[in-house]
Amino acid sequence: MEQLLEKLKTQYPNNYELLEKAYYYAKNAHEGQKRASGEDYFIHPVAVATILADLNMDEATICAALLHDVVEDTPCTEEELKNEFGEEITRLVQGVTKLDKIEFKSKEEEQAENFRKMFFAMAKDIRVLFIKLADRLHNMRSLKYLPEDRQKAMAKETLDIYAPLAGRLGISQIKCELDDLSLRYLEPEAYKNIVEKLNLKLSERKDFVNNLVKEIKDEIAKYGIEAEVFGRPKHIYSIYKKMKTKNLSFEQLYDLFAVRVIVDDEKDCYNVLGIIHNKWMPVPKRVKDYISSPKQNNYQSLHTTVMTSIGMPFEIQIRTKEMHRIAEYGIASHWKYKEGRNADTDLDNKLQWLRRALEMESDFKDSKEFMDTLKTDLYSSEAIVFTPKGDVISLPAGSTPIDFAYTIHSAIGNKCVGAKVNSKMVPITTELNTGDIVEIITSPNAKGPSRDWLKYVKTTAARAKIHSFFKKEMKEENIKKGREMLEEEAKRRGYALHQLMVPKWLDVVMQRYNITSVDDLYASIGYGGFTTNQILFKLIDFYKQEQEIKNPEISVHKQNSTNRNNTQGVLIKGYDDFLVRLARCCNPVPGDPIIGYITRGRGVVVHRKDCPNMKNAEENRFIQADWANKAQSGQYEVSMQIEATDNTGIIAEITTLISSLKFPITAFNARLSKTGTAILNLTVQISNPGDLELLMNKIKGHPDVQNVFRTTN
Repeated sequence: MEQLLEKLKTQYPNNYELLEKAYYYAKNAHEGQKRASGEDYFIHPVAVATILADLNMDEATICAALLHDVVEDTPCTEEELKNEFGEEITRLVQGVTKLDKIEFKSKEEEQAENFRKMFFAMAKDIRVLFIKLADRLHNMRSLKYLPEDRQKAMAKETLDIYAPLAGRLGISQIKCELDDLSLRYLEPEAYKNIVEKLNLKLSERKDFVNNLVKEIKDEIAKYGIEAEVFGRPKHIYSIYKKMKTKNLSFEQLYDLFAVRVIVDDEKDCYNVLGIIHNKWMPVPKRVKDYISSPKQNNYQSLHTTVMTSIGMPFEIQIRTKEMHRIAEYGIASHWKYKEGRNADTDLDNKLQWLRRALEMESDFKDSKEFMDTLKTDLYSSEAIVFTPKGDVISLPAGSTPIDFAYTIHSAIGNKCVGAKVNSKMVPITTELNTGDIVEIITSPNAKGPSRDWLKYVKTTAARAKIHSFFKKEMKEENIKKGREMLEEEAKRRGYALHQLMVPKWLDVVMQRYNITSVDDLYASIGYGGFTTNQILFKLIDFYKQEQEIKNPEISVHKQNSTNRNNTQGVLIKGYDDFLVRLARCCNPVPGDPIIGYITRGRGVVVHRKDCPNMKNAEENRFIQADWANKAQSGQYEVSMQIEATDNTGIIAEITTLISSLKFPITAFNARLSKTGTAILNLTVQISNPGDLELLMNKIKGHPDVQNVFRTTN
């Protein structure tokens, strides 16, 4: 660990005292703490700081790396940290520190909210992400000491979020290592197999690469161009991915190594490309110019694959020294090589993708949707397209003219009525390809985007701007629609909406979803930002709690009030000798408001309160019925109706979805309505109240499903 101090003393002589102070402050704070490996915990912040020092990050980042866990894992407070090290370092530590422990519905929601917090901290200072990436890299290096389930969970999270982020920032050395380490724990057999086969071929490949490097050097020297030429192996995950996506065996891969040619200026890049193509035949469609059209992470290089003299294709990458630095260090080169350039402008340009995403954050209903959408952007490969004037627009692969229009400007997207690709009219849902010239046709009379567009867009910006249109431009209509939807759903569940819209309960719900007024709540439901169930479930829960306080007999029963033969967990007020059964017409399940109906000779039949069969029943036969606390598990049948777009395969998709959740279907019927909507009526067997909510939410999440609701026979 002392080696880090020697490194810092050499690398940061002007600010060494501050770095040394942070080192010993963190060491003392973590005194006595151990990692899962049994080593002193302080090894971890030292490793994180070392990774960042290797990237030549600034002194404040190194200090924050040493201190990044002291607030979360030791008695140290942010106030103490601010007094000792100032605002800048404390702000970086705050950005890395997880959220305070607040109540979340699930681990997934908590994780999404933590990522959301990190992204906002990144927007203020991108160095937060560098610390987080270094933190994750060291944790992945020591992952073997954790239980297998945590290994896989952390590896998946790394592959889903952290490795793509490192790639988007252009830090290839960190991205490649995170990819490889993730594969090691997610697919251990595949990883081991590739490593073993690589080692067997290593010496043979090295000889071939060395000969090729010498040939290229000699050929370039003939033209008086100075160049550095070297070979490098492809990383394990990229080999695995190519085998998987192209269905190839290891033996069928030829590009296990690549050769890089580093020259002084851009003109020489194109000269070298010509020299190489003059010597070897280029493979068609394998020449890529990332200099004139850089990748989204500002990566620039010329790539070509040529047939070598022994008949083996080989990839060669050509770039300048500056391009190579950016390819290796990405945005970190802003700190390492910022002399002689407008540093702030460069950094802003490189972070445009992040700022655009965060500008749209308010248009997503929760942290999970924000993260899911952002992940789509992180994963996507690119389609480089052009405006009619020749401007370059970089979009995720699979993007449509709708994405293109909203990338230009939200007003263009909102007024879009058609598109031309390569001078031909095409549907606006057409998938764009690299090299396409795209022209958007607009109309001042356009009514705005269609909700169907959300099925086709790929970019975060387009999705958020469409949501924003429905949220802002049609607010009055959305308020009215949202109120009606909420009233209808409340009524279907047996409540009047005014019973549930109690101010103190609404305050809790609105605070939970970051809504500022009741009108905004209605509008959010109206434009699809929230479902009625998201709002009603909590309000109904509050209502039930209050009813139990007002009527304690609902939840507190005498011991002798147990119902004979009552296997359904239902309590009949004041009686202990009734046979009780659940009505087959409405199939009540725990959590439904219920009422008992005294029959002649068959005991009490329990119905849902909203059961149509109870509307004309004899009132003097009604008796109060409530679910007992034990009524949480058992076998209950639920009938429901699903209304969906009549697409080929919709029945198979719905039944497969239900089967995947392991809920038996006991009855099924399908028909086509006069309006062309597919109507599916089915009865499903569930075991507890949570199953019903899960099932209905999953079905509602299907893109072709328009409505789902409980039914009665």
